[in-house]
Amino acid sequence: MNWTNEPPAWQHDGSRITVTAGPKTDFWRKTHYGFIRDNGHFYGEPVSGDFVAEVKVSGQYRELYDQAGLMVRLDETTWMKCGIEYVDGVQHVSAVVTRDFSDWSVVPLPHNPPSIWLRVTRHGDALEVHYSLDGSSYQMLRLAHLSLEPALAVGVMCAAPDGDGFAVTFEGYRVRQDQ
Repeated sequence: MNWTNEPPAWQHDGSRITVTAGPKTDFWRKTHYGFIRDNGHFYGEPVSGDFVAEVKVSGQYRELYDQAGLMVRLDETTWMKCGIEYVDGVQHVSAVVTRDFSDWSVVPLPHNPPSIWLRVTRHGDALEVHYSLDGSSYQMLRLAHLSLEPALAVGVMCAAPDGDGFAVTFEGYRVRQDQ
């Protein structure tokens, strides 16, 4: 795995990845806000064909838009990120799909859970995004077209767009080929 925009501090120890997101970092393109940011932290690996990526995410979210989760990325103009995004003191499960312009889907969670489990499945050009609050019962958040390219980078991401950074832990990250 390799970093796109290495964070100020991080450690990969067995099945646990701990990261300190840097301040004023984000992944976003154009829509609504009119700016482009591609300085968030992405720790990924190339994966060809269909796959399933999974991870458990626990973060110390404090500031508006603090975020952490999974990312699937072709380049700076074509990517998807999903996970927790902290908005007005509430954790939202979130997905952003970007094909030159970013969009944003959010669902507020009934309480700020200590962790969330994410599962992203690729079938050809489509990505399915699922989340769980207990690690066993998953709900679909999003189905989206991303890219027909045979290989995409897959991994964990975090960013602190408005804040001074925060700590996040990724556990059990894995990617397996999906037949």
